[in-house]
Amino acid sequence: MKILIQNGRVVDPATGRDEAADVAIAAGRILSIGRVSPDFKPSQTIDASGCVVAPGLVDLSARLREPGHEHEGMLESELNAAAAGGVTSLVCPPDTDPALDEPGLVDMLKFRARKLSLCRLFPLGALTKGLAGEALTEMAELTESGCVGFSQAEAPVRDTVVLMRALQYAATHGYTVWLRPQDAWLGKGVAASGSVATRLGLSGVPVAAETIALHTILELVRITGARVHLCRLSSAAGVALVRRAKAEGLPITADVSINSLHLTDVDIGFFQSAMRLTPPLRQAADRDALRAGLADGTLDALVSDHTPVDEDAKTLPFGEAEPGATGLELLLSMTLKWGQEAGLSTAQSLARITCEPVRVLGDALGSLASSAGRLTEGVADVCVFDPAAIWQVTPAALRSQGKHTPFDFSVTGTALPGKVRTTLVAGSVAYQAA
Repeated sequence: MKILIQNGRVVDPATGRDEAADVAIAAGRILSIGRVSPDFKPSQTIDASGCVVAPGLVDLSARLREPGHEHEGMLESELNAAAAGGVTSLVCPPDTDPALDEPGLVDMLKFRARKLSLCRLFPLGALTKGLAGEALTEMAELTESGCVGFSQAEAPVRDTVVLMRALQYAATHGYTVWLRPQDAWLGKGVAASGSVATRLGLSGVPVAAETIALHTILELVRITGARVHLCRLSSAAGVALVRRAKAEGLPITADVSINSLHLTDVDIGFFQSAMRLTPPLRQAADRDALRAGLADGTLDALVSDHTPVDEDAKTLPFGEAEPGATGLELLLSMTLKWGQEAGLSTAQSLARITCEPVRVLGDALGSLASSAGRLTEGVADVCVFDPAAIWQVTPAALRSQGKHTPFDFSVTGTALPGKVRTTLVAGSVAYQAA
């Protein structure tokens, strides 16, 4: 199919392009940006007047719930949600059931995603078998099956000898280990330690749960030289530690979720289970430090932390509710909202969900490393969105099977900027707004 995107504002953070231009696409690839050959005869023309034509978004943390949790999300429903959110590439953690610790499971997942043609799927392999934190998986075999790194998701590795050996092996073979820093013992609470948790009588998770784990990880990185991506930081102290580690030259990257970037523990209100999240929402000073760290590059990427939860598991008392929220369809809007409030340009904001996540993934993307997250003459993954559109998040309208979000308009009263109009994956229309 030949597609011509006309009259749009082309914004590519990777190259600094920000101009009115047409985009010609054929055989799944971008042929030209700007002047289109008069010989180009499109079979479909997309009018992007008033819209931004950007690279497809790249989300480094989205749970799709298959296999094992199909009652909370199906591959088709969640990849449809990704397309509706302008996300053309996503990384999924290995905490499925069974965990992604065998090549056959990874092969199956990637095969099903390719058949749907809605979004590119990049799985993380389990760091240890069954995520039990004991025996290492066959990382080489999992890499051959398409894993872009290795993670424990929310499961801790309590034995630091196991973690050190995992990092040593990963460093030897050039693999990246993805870790969420949280102490296994201090992190057992349900809300961030502080006055809100105390007043509500909720068990707390202190900032030390993050910083103690960070100190351990960073010390092991110094010893092994392994490349580590730190997932979903939540505290000002954590940001400061990462900033110092990067200044030291340690091979680390880090991300933050849309939830921690925009919400605080005060938003828990009167035991709102929609605010039961992992990591827990912290104080305003932590949120502000996360926002500043994302703006200055200490934190490399913004993630949706998409974790669909079914009705029965969420409509429980706060301490018993399953943590998680739907986020794929909100990633663009929450990024634009942060960028506007931080005084950043559209390109600067979009960089955190396009080219910067690709830099985190690096060579693990293989042949896509040179074209994902950017608009260039190559693979045509494109997001067309209206930056002036203001919309209200209503759970019933979300395409994800999980309908719970802390940004529900009926609860927050806040409308969001930016609405996706068209998403192209490999030059094919994956989503088209009605």
